[in-house]
Amino acid sequence: MPLARSLSFTSLSGLEEWDEEFDREDAVLFEIAWEVANKVGGIYTVIQTKARLTCEEWGENYFLVGPYMESSVRTQVELIEPCNAALRRTIDKMNSSGCKVYFGRWLIEGSPYVILLDVGFTAWSLDRWKSELWENCGIGVPWFDREANDAVLFGFLTAWLLGEVCTQCDEPPHIVAHFHEWLAGLGLVLCRQRQLPVATIFTTHATLLGRYLCAGNVDFYNNLAEFNVDKEAGDRQIYHRYCLERAAVRCAHVFTTVSQITAIEAEHLLKRKPDIVTPNGLNVKKFSAMHEFQNLHAQSKARIQEFVRGHFYGHLDFNLDKTVFLFIAGRYEFSNKGADIFLEALARLNYLLRVNHSDVTVIAFFIMPARTNNFNVETLKGQAVRKQLWDTAQTVKERFGKKLYESLLVGQLPDVSKMLDKEDFTMMKRAIFATQRQCLPPVCSHNMLEDSSDPILNCIRRIGLFNTAQDRVKVIFHPEFLSSTSPLLPMDYEEFVRGCHLGVFPSYYEPWGYTPGKTTHTMCVCIYIYMYICAGVYMHIHASGIYILDRRFRGVDESCNQLTSFLFQFCQQSRRQRIIQRNRTERLSDLLDWRYLGRYYVSARHMALAKAFPDKFIYEPQEPTSATGFRYPRPASVPPSPAHSLHSSPHHSEAEDEEEPYDEDLEAEKDRVNIRQPFNMLNRNKNQTVGLPEKN
Repeated sequence: MPLARSLSFTSLSGLEEWDEEFDREDAVLFEIAWEVANKVGGIYTVIQTKARLTCEEWGENYFLVGPYMESSVRTQVELIEPCNAALRRTIDKMNSSGCKVYFGRWLIEGSPYVILLDVGFTAWSLDRWKSELWENCGIGVPWFDREANDAVLFGFLTAWLLGEVCTQCDEPPHIVAHFHEWLAGLGLVLCRQRQLPVATIFTTHATLLGRYLCAGNVDFYNNLAEFNVDKEAGDRQIYHRYCLERAAVRCAHVFTTVSQITAIEAEHLLKRKPDIVTPNGLNVKKFSAMHEFQNLHAQSKARIQEFVRGHFYGHLDFNLDKTVFLFIAGRYEFSNKGADIFLEALARLNYLLRVNHSDVTVIAFFIMPARTNNFNVETLKGQAVRKQLWDTAQTVKERFGKKLYESLLVGQLPDVSKMLDKEDFTMMKRAIFATQRQCLPPVCSHNMLEDSSDPILNCIRRIGLFNTAQDRVKVIFHPEFLSSTSPLLPMDYEEFVRGCHLGVFPSYYEPWGYTPGKTTHTMCVCIYIYMYICAGVYMHIHASGIYILDRRFRGVDESCNQLTSFLFQFCQQSRRQRIIQRNRTERLSDLLDWRYLGRYYVSARHMALAKAFPDKFIYEPQEPTSATGFRYPRPASVPPSPAHSLHSSPHHSEAEDEEEPYDEDLEAEKDRVNIRQPFNMLNRNKNQTVGLPEKN
């Protein structure tokens, strides 16, 4: 049967240019976040990857503001003197007033300027600033919440910085201040309360209350309109944090979220509809030839296979060439990130593979940081045994090669029985005896500090996936972020993803995040959750390597069966079918490029300037071309609905490989021709100017 084609965005031929230009000559952009040069979560990646494009757009007028963390500054920031005279005077003034403010360049792509505020050095002002916050805004912060205390210090320092910049400039520039998440939001509230001439933008990547509610095992998305938000925040002892976040949302000139599902959530929980959605992007690096990333996949997969050989030494009773590597990664939120449903699906997949006598083995990696004290001794021993076996094999091979070479030099065929002597056999026998193991391969690669109460380990104990010889599904829990300097699995996250076959992200809360985005970028097929109008609308062609899992309109057991079905079908695919899917996934990665998604940030800044400075700027809304605007022929193999999908790639026949040629470049070209012009989702009056928000 003919192979079905998927949508290709290799050239984005149907994408219109969206030129939203405005005068930036006297405009300055400050982007404020707790994760500037301070890796905590996904916001770090947002700012880091977007920095190059923003620097190209704003040049020397772009400054990132974050907290001073000495451990991060040592390796990520080059401290220099401020290049701008007004900024130099601002920093000197603040330093002479009892603050510590640092200026430098963040050593990432684009090398943006960073201003780092030492919140610990100004802790002596905490009580005074808390009193001011209560008197002016009516928000009280308890003494025991260290994170909220840091937010207070950081917020007042940020407002101080922006106020000083306005004061020190002879002719105050048009300042845009973009704040990310509630930890930075207080600075925005103070800017509006002090009536600073600053255009403000607030972006929430996931609402604070929403994260807590989802962790409480509630039917969150189907009951958004029913929650008593004040009571729910108070019951969870985060009312003061919720007030800080909601105040920032209400005070901002422009409010944005990173996905449509978060926009709906914010409208109910934070009581304001976002002005624009600013999706997360990546710096997509394209390959000049299709085989290049296939070679990279093979290289990374070989490194993962080496780790597996050591981890399962003594129990390596499966064929690595018929082994499929799955993974899930992200913050350790057992239910929110979908680790619970993934583990249950793996148990059911294990049963299906066993009863069908499949020769495929599945190894599932869980990359979620947890509290540990060191590597597991048994895990380290496995890698040492593997290395010892390799060294032994190399030694025997060198001796064998030398004898073979000498025999051929004298013109004789070697006597195979004399090629290996007793010493060689002794070495090999000792190496074989060293691989004998009395215990099963460990499920966890580290020593957990809270082993008895760990959710993943307890779930593994319940479902019985202990890496036995009978199990066709093996589990490896790596409770630490991946690093190329690790003695256990020396790979960066991107390399690891590239070597895997399938990434699984059945997150219940905010499923459209960076982890699946990176997976798509690195050409790994992945499973997303389908939640209302989230990833299911943004990338809804699961035949292209994106499987959509419905968790809103299905029960947990039904969703788990759907995930099990996806996994089982993927395990039945041939190697050629997986390569085709990987190629299709690579072409989808253009959708995630900041060159395309950065336009939404441009629009948000322009809108904020028009609201804050209506005499200088006029915002004429332009209709952005969205991914949902592309209409393309549905591949013949794709069923009408992802929810009722039986096969995400064509059925495989024995004659298929020999009879049917497949040219990936030709298929991509056909996709480009078949992309139609996008259609507009909304009708707006483009001559309408934007007014100031009502005063809160």
